[in-house]
Amino acid sequence: ADGGHVALRPAGEFTTSRRYVEDTNVLETTFHTDTGTVRVTDALSIGLNGLLPWEELVRKVDGVDGEVEIRWAVTPGDRLRTVQPWVEARDDSALVHIGDQHLAVRCFDLGTPDVEPHRVSGTVTVKAGDAGLLALTASDASPVMLARPAELAEHVDLTVTRWREWSRNLRYDGEWRDAVIRSALALKLLAFTPTGAIAAAPTTSLPERIGGDRNWDYRFMWVRDASFSLDAFISLGMLEETHAAVVWLLESLQQTEPDLHVFYRLNGQVPGAEEAVDLPGYRGSQPVRSGNGAAGQTQLGVYGDLFATIWRYVDDGHALNPAASRLLCDLADRCCDEWTHPDAGIWELDESRHYTISKMGCWSALDCAARLHERGEITTGHVDRWKAERDAIKRWVTEHCWSEAKQAYSFYAGTDELDAATLLAARNGFDTGKRLRLTIDAVRRELAHGPLLYRYTGMETAEGAFLACTFWLVSALVVTGQLDDARALMSDAVELANDVGLYAEELDPGSGEMLGNFPQGLTHLALVNAAVDLHRAAQEK
Repeated sequence: ADGGHVALRPAGEFTTSRRYVEDTNVLETTFHTDTGTVRVTDALSIGLNGLLPWEELVRKVDGVDGEVEIRWAVTPGDRLRTVQPWVEARDDSALVHIGDQHLAVRCFDLGTPDVEPHRVSGTVTVKAGDAGLLALTASDASPVMLARPAELAEHVDLTVTRWREWSRNLRYDGEWRDAVIRSALALKLLAFTPTGAIAAAPTTSLPERIGGDRNWDYRFMWVRDASFSLDAFISLGMLEETHAAVVWLLESLQQTEPDLHVFYRLNGQVPGAEEAVDLPGYRGSQPVRSGNGAAGQTQLGVYGDLFATIWRYVDDGHALNPAASRLLCDLADRCCDEWTHPDAGIWELDESRHYTISKMGCWSALDCAARLHERGEITTGHVDRWKAERDAIKRWVTEHCWSEAKQAYSFYAGTDELDAATLLAARNGFDTGKRLRLTIDAVRRELAHGPLLYRYTGMETAEGAFLACTFWLVSALVVTGQLDDARALMSDAVELANDVGLYAEELDPGSGEMLGNFPQGLTHLALVNAAVDLHRAAQEK
């Protein structure tokens, strides 16, 4: 009840249809009522020189036919019960103060604003041909820009133009192009431009099971996601984003070396402790969390994610600086020291084990380190040791992480349980042959529900199916030469998006309902990479 929102909708009953303006992140919502139709265009404004020095949301209302009574309201939240917002009336606007944040609310041709102590609202009847604007501009501890109506309308048009210019430069002409471009646009919105970091999701505490407690804060950048990002960005020709993500990653690591953290804040700092906030949660799903307790975990697979990221950057023709070379040399040695240890695995589990995907990640790290040394990008270090430990990891996984009963790579050493993440052996090059193909078959038998996959054995009642796993399966099918199967699965998976082409973290196979944080960057990254893998395979064929 105390969460903030910006409402704008017909006063009576209505239905809606939504779409993004083609090749943009500008949203159009059309409201259909018994008396008429209105269209609302939402734009987060972009300026002439890129990002505006303030934040601006413009909601443009156009009467299409008939007439419709519209109600709108700007109701600030209390930032998880940490501040008490208040509203100050001005001549032609209202200022909302939320701690050190300040929000200007301006409306034009949408009725006379009713300014209350904690809310600004209004009502207007919109007829065919009418146009109105509701604008919110925000700043942190600085003056607030109050743009004029003509300027706001121009900002909407300019934002459409800028997004289309950006989208035209994306390099992809294969199947499922609409889904790929939409995913790229979503990822661009998850990018924190000042540093280049990509948020895993912009939300916290959206549950993996309604009413459950698997509700996490994903407003950070995972090193794992950085690796997937580089694949996608390089494939799509997103050079600026590629370089920015690599610079952010290396600078973050240099601040915390010799420690390699699982994820970082978007400004590169190490996250603080996780806190549970006393709030009702999404549809009764508690607790609501601020921060993520996995920050202090040991996840050995992060070594593989890091080195794969740097290898893809170098393999695309770029060069490392000496400081980065020294850092990677030290981390390769540390990977040699630590790969024999148990860890929390890719799924950030409470019980430390010898997870198969973590060992594969360490193998990938040392394999990439050796290749970087051969390229001359890592100029010092114990490359013979890296190669020896890499080969030792391969032997260890082959002996201890293969289930004869399931004929598949196991979840962890000594078990017959399965993990969909082992499909990533195709991506990191650990295995592209018979054992991977057998693992694909076993994972589909045990973890699949139609085109969907659960993360690992036993998750059917605990959470939804993990959408990225479906796209990992597509890529694994491509690597093992099963192109027809991969193409059919990709076609089914693309249809799982919501009405505007976005994906959450998970999906309930029974109801089709999205679960987990939204939109989920990892899902969109996996989609892009799977589409690119299929497109390349088709061209080679």
